[in-house]
Amino acid sequence: MEEISTVGLDIAKSVFQVHGIDTAGEVVVRRQLKRCQVLQFFAAMKPCLIGMEACATAHHWARELTKLRHEVRLMPPRYVKPYVKRNKNDAADAEAICEAVTRPTMRFVPVKTVDQQSVLMLHRTRQLFIRQRTTLINSIRAHLAEFGIVAGIGRNGVEVLLELIAKGDEDIVPAEARVCLLALATQLELVKRQILEMDRRVLAWHRASSLSRNLEAIPGVGPLISTALVASIPDPKVFRSGRDLSAWIGLVPKQNSTGGKEKLGSISKAGNRYLR
Repeated sequence: MEEISTVGLDIAKSVFQVHGIDTAGEVVVRRQLKRCQVLQFFAAMKPCLIGMEACATAHHWARELTKLRHEVRLMPPRYVKPYVKRNKNDAADAEAICEAVTRPTMRFVPVKTVDQQSVLMLHRTRQLFIRQRTTLINSIRAHLAEFGIVAGIGRNGVEVLLELIAKGDEDIVPAEARVCLLALATQLELVKRQILEMDRRVLAWHRASSLSRNLEAIPGVGPLISTALVASIPDPKVFRSGRDLSAWIGLVPKQNSTGGKEKLGSISKAGNRYLR
């Protein structure tokens, strides 16, 4: 077998697809691996270039393969898609990854550390709890409105409704309805405590990171934004300028031109474009 120089690895939950070529570009290996076989397979190989899409679990596998002295490069999936030559399947995807990783103009995603992924998980868990809090409040308001009970908008209005539920006046709220409302109120209180706990942990991580503290000096940037930036961008040098960073976050209009004519671009949603 010829020595493998470049590998395209299509990762999944259970079955991984490998596409390897030699220095001349000839296909050397094309096979499937079970999850438990991946590290054993690459441990037996000489160090080579491995390309993967920056999707779920990619950073974990990148760290593990780097420990085996391989050079691992992650790429945004949308940049790999144009290299798929035929119908989409695992083998075609692995071949496309293998070709894309060798392109000189390809842009790569820095591999995140365990700490960076952990703080991003804090942010995402916190956001999940916030959505649950909103859902619970809306449910309580909607159920009480069915009995003609409404309150002002905002936090104070919700507190008024919660006090009304706690009183247990059956002339206002029937017993069966009160049981459901009490369950929602209990869940709401739990979610509020969980949000505060996530805030406490994010703040602790922020205080322990000198880079995050430096970012806080920027007007309008607090612990939440600074920790999210530090965790989302392992290597700021991948951006040529501050404008490139702003474009990645979604703070500047997208470019959309053809035939030398500029079209009006749209502002993309900020804050939801974390590099996976």
